[in-house]
Amino acid sequence: MAADVEEVVESGATDGFGGLGLDAGLIKTLSDLGYEEPTPIQRETIPPLLAGRDLIGQAATGTGKTAAFALPILQRIAAAGKDRPRPSALVLVPTRELAMQVAEAMHKYGNRLKVTTIPIYGGHSFGQQAQALQRGVDVVVATPGRAVDHIGRKTMNLSGISVLALDEADEMLDMGFADDLETILSATPETRQTIFFSATLPPRIAGMAKRYLRDPLRIHIEQEKPTKGIAPKVRQTAYIIPRSRKLEVLGRVLDMEDPRSALIFCRTRTEVDSLTERLNAHGYRAQSLHGGITQDQRSRVIKRLKDGAIDLVVATDVAARGLDIENLALVVNYDVPANPDAYVHRIGRVGRAGREGVAVTLVDPRESRLLGQFARQAGGRIETALVPTVTDLRAKRLELTRAAIREAILAGGLDRYRVAVESLAQEHDLMTVALACVKLAHKAAGGDRDDGEDGDPSRPSGPTGGKSGGAKPASARTTAASPGSAAPVEEEPAAAMSRLYVGVGRTDGILPQHIIAAITGLTGIMGEQIGTVEIADRHSVVEVPESLVEKVIYGMRKCRIRGRKAAVRRFLDNRQP
Repeated sequence: MAADVEEVVESGATDGFGGLGLDAGLIKTLSDLGYEEPTPIQRETIPPLLAGRDLIGQAATGTGKTAAFALPILQRIAAAGKDRPRPSALVLVPTRELAMQVAEAMHKYGNRLKVTTIPIYGGHSFGQQAQALQRGVDVVVATPGRAVDHIGRKTMNLSGISVLALDEADEMLDMGFADDLETILSATPETRQTIFFSATLPPRIAGMAKRYLRDPLRIHIEQEKPTKGIAPKVRQTAYIIPRSRKLEVLGRVLDMEDPRSALIFCRTRTEVDSLTERLNAHGYRAQSLHGGITQDQRSRVIKRLKDGAIDLVVATDVAARGLDIENLALVVNYDVPANPDAYVHRIGRVGRAGREGVAVTLVDPRESRLLGQFARQAGGRIETALVPTVTDLRAKRLELTRAAIREAILAGGLDRYRVAVESLAQEHDLMTVALACVKLAHKAAGGDRDDGEDGDPSRPSGPTGGKSGGAKPASARTTAASPGSAAPVEEEPAAAMSRLYVGVGRTDGILPQHIIAAITGLTGIMGEQIGTVEIADRHSVVEVPESLVEKVIYGMRKCRIRGRKAAVRRFLDNRQP
């Protein structure tokens, strides 16, 4: 049935997804989902698949193979019109987890085209699956064993299948599905388009291709050799957690690592904007970086990060190419990279010019198998760690306080406080006096803030309090010291300053750095422009230049600080706010 396999050596790059021949509706959907440009396997395979060619795609797991076959399948089904047979396409995958993942992706991609998809796998009600098939569906994503069950019971009619795709074909053979695959391939029309995707091409796959594929293209995406010199300088850690916990664990990571600046990677620009907004709402100073903003805007974001005006940049891979930020200490893969090369590129942002750094990857359990590929490509070891506990965080904060006190001792200039200490030493033991001083310094730095967990070390903490140490507000006029400084610097406020009322205070766990981070993150003004921050029990008062008052009030009209709504207005000294 099939001729010899044709080797595709290279094809020219296209202008994003728009140059691949995809339907305008699909391109709009991809844009709405935040996808900016195709991966190499997508760029090479989508045009021939749209032309109806049989194809063998060989690329590593995590390189974007799902979209590579899903987008052409959806477009071909939609083009067939309302009279198309149902089902029209069958996608075979080795596991139920992958079946759900692929079905979910095809549902999102095909939403505008009105193409329906269901997953079929073992462990789920056979009767419910049969009813869904009877009602009619365009695409079935199935594990081989359950597909054979439906074929045997005649609850799934394959006579109208025009496209058959095998994803992770080598893995299905390794799992003992060879006979099931033969049964399914034999039960589908010979006129179908057949697609094999596989990380490797063992002889059994090649033999099956010769029997069932017609004049197939073979597209092989080679992995680049590992970039030397990165892994030894970068400490690589992974936390395997459900996606629902990622934001909470990100807060833990930022507190524990306490970076001066950090780069957080998401897969799409939609996810970048969403995460940036959520981080700013929790008191961090974060800005977005993706292909949807201009080059001038990108340059300003990077400059602000280098200057310390913001702490976090949330970016896509496209926007972060070529970045060299000298003070960057931490990279977080909030979304797992699309492929091992992208992983090396990301962690290389903190491994440039021999510098040391930390790379943290937040991994959904279904994606954990990719860690081995990432480690091999980076040439190092990725340590799988437990999420830091509340005890770990408190120990870290205490260490920051200890470091700040040590800096104050080394800096000298303590004689002006000697009288107070000597007076207290006459009333109390000197160790007790020292403990009280450390307690006050620790509390002022936010070290004793409520973690919201009642001491339970098993529950994750979220980014509910901003950064405890790394986000050092640029203003030297705050009423509390940040963990990296010995004491607040006393300076006169700038001229023409006005006072603003902020509707959160000490009972909400608010510290001056939380107010400053919210203002700079939500309004874009510089921390140096902010004056004194006074924290009362139920409100706070912050000084800003009179010329910026309206900008701050407007920018913070829907503000939340540490998860609390914070009304912002002019503060009038002659009335109770």
